[in-house]
This record gives sequence, C-alpha cells and structure tokens, in this order.
Amino acid sequence: MTGLSRDLICLRASKELKPGMYVNLGIGLPTQVANFTPEGVILHSQNGVLGFGPIASEDEMDWELVNAGAQPITLQPGISFFHSADAFVMMRGRHLDVAILGAYQVSATGDLANWRTEREALGAIGGSMDLAYGAKRIIVICEHTDRDGKPRIVKQCTLPLTAKGVVNTIITNLCLIEVTSAGLELIEIAPGISIDYIQRFTEPKVILSRDLKEMEF
Repeated sequence: MTGLSRDLICLRASKELKPGMYVNLGIGLPTQVANFTPEGVILHSQNGVLGFGPIASEDEMDWELVNAGAQPITLQPGISFFHSADAFVMMRGRHLDVAILGAYQVSATGDLANWRTEREALGAIGGSMDLAYGAKRIIVICEHTDRDGKPRIVKQCTLPLTAKGVVNTIITNLCLIEVTSAGLELIEIAPGISIDYIQRFTEPKVILSRDLKEMEF
C-alpha cells in the first residue's frame, strides 16, 4: 500500500496539537509523535512523567528515564516525575486535552479496539481504556490496513473493544477522517492517493467534506 510514511503520519498528527495542551501519546506508533511535537505542548505518560521531549538518541539514552512504552525520553525544562497512580488520576479526571492512540480497528461510530488482535490469546489493556474515556479528544493514528491488507476502519469492530464511541479523528497513511454524527467524513487525502483508493480499503462509506483537500505538512 502506498501513502504516507510512519514519520509523516506522526508529523501530520502533531499539527493537531497546540501550545498549552496536555497530551498523552499511546504505546507504539503514537510515541513517535514526540519527535514532532510543537513547542509548548506538554507530554504526559501514564508511568508518571509530565513535560518530556523527543525520543532520546543513542548518545542521550538513560534507561531509567522512559515513557510508558519503555522508550528513553529526553528532558525538557519543567519536566516532572511522580507516581503512576497520580498519572492515572490525571487521565481519569479529564485533565488531558488529547490522547493519540494506535488502533487495530475503529468502527464507523468511533468504537476503538486497540489492545488485542486475533492472533493473541491474551492481551493487556494497560491504560488504553482510561485514556480513551478520560481524554477530551481521541486521535487515532495507524496504517489504513493491517498486515493482511484488511481494513482497520470497519463498520463494526470484531476485536475486543477498548471503548465505545470515543474516537474523534483518524489519521492513516492514506487520509484524515473525522468521526461525526452523520458518519465518517473524509477531510484530507495523502498526496498521490485517490478517493476511490481510500474507499476500497475502508469498510464504511465515507462522506466527502465540502472542504476536502490534500494533506499539508
């Protein structure tokens, strides 16, 4: 499948963030958004970190300073460390403006499945459920299809749900979609991608925005 690289997906997602926002980056691809986050955005991690910077390079690594995905982080002025219980209170208390999460499936109504695949007998939901219900806005970033070429954006999730009706925005290697009361609205298309190509790999029928445009970075 063609479309955006993983770095470009993260870069586009970072454009949704504004200075002063408190933002959690989920485990997996979302953690890479830290490398593109605008100045003034305050990054939160459920293991008890607030105000960290990009993923650390090899010569900056300190394995005692990591995010929830166990990736080494860089320090920023004002960074703070605290108990994970306090980090979860921030999540559950709706103190986070945005959570950027990965997904195995997102339904036409914004249901999220992101903690167990068909191949896994067991899974670990971790803090995903708390973030999905606690953050004021949920942005999902992922590849448009799974490794078998099946759509991740589906009419109804067949995998175990993390939360129902919580996803607001979906950014993939093909497009940006908003979840609305009327359905899935196609807002932006990746360069070189056609509407027909997006629809071919999206189970629900997409609604074309009046302001539909090509993605900008």
